[in-house]
Amino acid sequence: MSRHAGPPRPTDAPPIPEPTYAERARTLAYLGRTGALATLSRKHPGHPFASVMPYALDELGQPLVLISAMAMHTQNLQADPRASLLVTQPVASPQLAESDPLAAARLTLIVEARRLAGAETSPAREVYLARHPRSAYWVDFEDFSFWRLDVKDLYFVGGFAAMDWVTADDYRAARPDPLADAAAGILEHMNRDHPDALVAYARHFAGEPADEATMVAVDRLGFRLRLRSGERLHGVRIAFAREVRTADESRTVLIEMLTQARGAK
Repeated sequence: MSRHAGPPRPTDAPPIPEPTYAERARTLAYLGRTGALATLSRKHPGHPFASVMPYALDELGQPLVLISAMAMHTQNLQADPRASLLVTQPVASPQLAESDPLAAARLTLIVEARRLAGAETSPAREVYLARHPRSAYWVDFEDFSFWRLDVKDLYFVGGFAAMDWVTADDYRAARPDPLADAAAGILEHMNRDHPDALVAYARHFAGEPADEATMVAVDRLGFRLRLRSGERLHGVRIAFAREVRTADESRTVLIEMLTQARGAK
């Protein structure tokens, strides 16, 4: 296990529920549209060669890419299919744009690339164009082809104090969090319209005397706040009162939790 120690918690405090690393990795890959593809350079043997790479996902969460035979990364893959794809957490709201990039989630997928042929190309084309519709302008060029990045292993970093390897089998079996598509809207709404509520959550549910609070992540089991207490900056995770699977359900539970927090004063 390669996890850094997180902030101290009372020894008798129950663990705060959160998705597994496999679920969080699958969610991050789902939310991403572009990664950094590192191939093995033909010109400089042994050196990684990094490229910006739009991608889509197949039904098992494996990246699909549309690449030209003239591209250097394609030529590298033709010589050696081993590669890795780095996906970083999209900025979910304007309030988070200036946050520390090392506090954001990122995922490295260790892959082997394989060019698709025959019947494999049609479903890949459909999925890819749904994700990247502008690619319709060049998808039929003769030098372009679809490749799948077969996942062999993954390394997930969820921010400070959360990192570990995820097996390919666990990743393929996981599903994106049900709030994945709604999360950006939830964060923007809470940070813009309800900053006082976020402070109330921190004080009541985490026991943190925060002066300011920003919601930086949300999933079906809870949410994470970035707190400022005087000059101290730190983060806490707070569990939902019950699992939520839609934006409407999250709104209902957050209102119930705020009522509880304010009623406890």
